[in-house]
Amino acid sequence: MEQEQHVPDTLMGAESTDRRLLLYAYLQPREHHRTYLTTMRLFASTLLADLSAGEVAAKLAAAEREGLIDPGESRIETVIARLKQLVEWGNLVPGRREVIAASIAEFQHGSVRYQVSKLAVRVQRDVDELLRVPEGAREVSRELLPAIERGLGALGKSLSDAVFTEGGPGAKRAREALAEQVTTLFLQHAELAVTVRDFYAYLGQIVTRHHLAPDELSGFRNLLVEYIQMVVEDVLRHTPAIAESLGQLARGRSELLRLLGPANGLGTEELPIERSRGRTVADWQDLTDWFVDRPGRPSQVTALREATGRAIGSLLASVKRATSGGGLLPGRRAELLKLAGWFDGATPDKAHSLYAAAFGLYSARNLLPSPEHDGDDEHTPWRDGPVLDVTVSVRSRGDRGARGRTSRIVDDPITEQALLADARAVDKKRSEAVTELVEAAPTIEESRLSHGALDVFCELLTMAMAQRERAEDTGSAADPVRGLKLTVTPEEGRTTTIKTAGGTLTLHNASIALEAGA
Repeated sequence: MEQEQHVPDTLMGAESTDRRLLLYAYLQPREHHRTYLTTMRLFASTLLADLSAGEVAAKLAAAEREGLIDPGESRIETVIARLKQLVEWGNLVPGRREVIAASIAEFQHGSVRYQVSKLAVRVQRDVDELLRVPEGAREVSRELLPAIERGLGALGKSLSDAVFTEGGPGAKRAREALAEQVTTLFLQHAELAVTVRDFYAYLGQIVTRHHLAPDELSGFRNLLVEYIQMVVEDVLRHTPAIAESLGQLARGRSELLRLLGPANGLGTEELPIERSRGRTVADWQDLTDWFVDRPGRPSQVTALREATGRAIGSLLASVKRATSGGGLLPGRRAELLKLAGWFDGATPDKAHSLYAAAFGLYSARNLLPSPEHDGDDEHTPWRDGPVLDVTVSVRSRGDRGARGRTSRIVDDPITEQALLADARAVDKKRSEAVTELVEAAPTIEESRLSHGALDVFCELLTMAMAQRERAEDTGSAADPVRGLKLTVTPEEGRTTTIKTAGGTLTLHNASIALEAGA
């Protein structure tokens, strides 16, 4: 649910995207990844970090003594190789500094300095935060909802004061207060969105589990019935006031963005700055979409309400499975855990006997029917091979009996040809309707549209109207296959009349333009 601020891939380019993704290469759980992680923590833990290979080696020596990195990783030759690799990935930036050295080796080790790049600091910060996150649920910051409501209400008054005092003695203070409120508002919403998204991500991994122990069922029942209900009620209670305030601010959004203005003296056209949230139209649109529904684009509040309903339904299904008389309660989870404990404490020979006794599978080459084609996996151990799904009947009742009969695959060429003929007929009618609209485009108000052309016209008109945020905005929609484009433009006092075979369509204060694309 969180709306993150990022540069679209279409603007960055594929090459820039690949280069940025290399910043995560040092995190792969492979050889030396602990050394890379410890090194990046050294650079990210200090502002304006500027370290040489010798300084990094000295700090890594302490980590090696504590067992945080492998032995020998603090040797200067090894450290230089690791730093060069981080430079190649884009995490570090090399530089030079004049030093007084007693030897050439000391000069080489001390003159080359390394600084961390901006994006690498962000990657490392996210990594450290991820490693500190516990596995349990995250509390939703419900107290931010009334704060967002009050902030939006006060923002309207601050905007009026800033506009009224513009050019006067109090203009600077009014603009600073306006910027402070906007920044606080978006920080509060970002924190709220993050906590909601994390909580429902945890909830999703819980409700998808087929078997839950009795104590887990009791705990999750309290979680869903009490806590989620409280969260949803708070969101629904504050959303109408927040939506109303956002609608009022939408009329003065252009003035708000103008008063916030660009950050003077920072950035260039080649290297634009990353501004705080709330300084662009896209930021305000993301905030509005979180609380307010649009045609064809439900808000995150609606998604939250629907996710809560699905979670409660999944919990009720789990409770029904656990309390029904059709199987063991709650399935065979306890027995499987006990069996796993036996395997864990058994010797290899005893484990083989235990496996054969528990599952009835003795030494054999083929436990399943032969595959459709030979596979080159004779050297792959069974533990590394493909995982087979265990059916519900085996999990809950230990019953391997087949349920029902497999349906035959029927080849019905007559039905297939009939469906293809229907599809060709529909496509032909669509093409004829689009052709009719293209021919009538210059004199759309003087032409008389057929039923098919009217259907296509109304479809494009509905999509164009849905693209508009306000009544005074222009909307457009196009047929992606045939290229027909419809544009609706607000025009005060204009009445557009479209004559059709089924009647007359009248649009007030709007003009319609049709054009054929490529």
